[in-house]
Amino acid sequence: MTYTLRLANSSDMLDIAGLITRSAKAIDNAYYSAAEVDAALTGAFGVDEQLIADSTYWIVHHNGLLVGCGGWSYRRTLFGSSARKERDDTRLDPLTEAAKIRAFFVDPSHLRKGIAKSILETCERAAQAAGFTQLQLMATLSGVPFYRQCGYQPSAPMIYAATPNVDIRFVPMRKELK
Repeated sequence: MTYTLRLANSSDMLDIAGLITRSAKAIDNAYYSAAEVDAALTGAFGVDEQLIADSTYWIVHHNGLLVGCGGWSYRRTLFGSSARKERDDTRLDPLTEAAKIRAFFVDPSHLRKGIAKSILETCERAAQAAGFTQLQLMATLSGVPFYRQCGYQPSAPMIYAATPNVDIRFVPMRKELK
């Protein structure tokens, strides 16, 4: 199978939003209730326009279909879409702070084909080229095994209030770059 990796642009946002919804509803349902997934899609999951504007968000196509996305950031916001209220888009200091790995989603029919790993390696190289020596991310429960396999170390799970009635558990993770 042929996969094409490229930087996302603003014309990709609707396709990215569709992929995020497909991925979350199919993959995360083994770890979260339907109500938790739906609540996450209101802000914790979704398109972050700043990543696209910063040229730090990558997408993968296969036969014209968007099958993967993910990025990194030199800004403080750790996770969430543009709709998430708790945002801080100030720049990080690469000498003392960790770059953020952000918003990875893969189409359920294209899992375990190296898509997420290819995007992650691209992001890690870009963050390192920008002077960062540490990476940080907020993993879904479904993502923890993948990130562990890629060298990320988990911290204690945290609870995110996605809506006033729905809390979601995420796992902060870190990696030192060599």
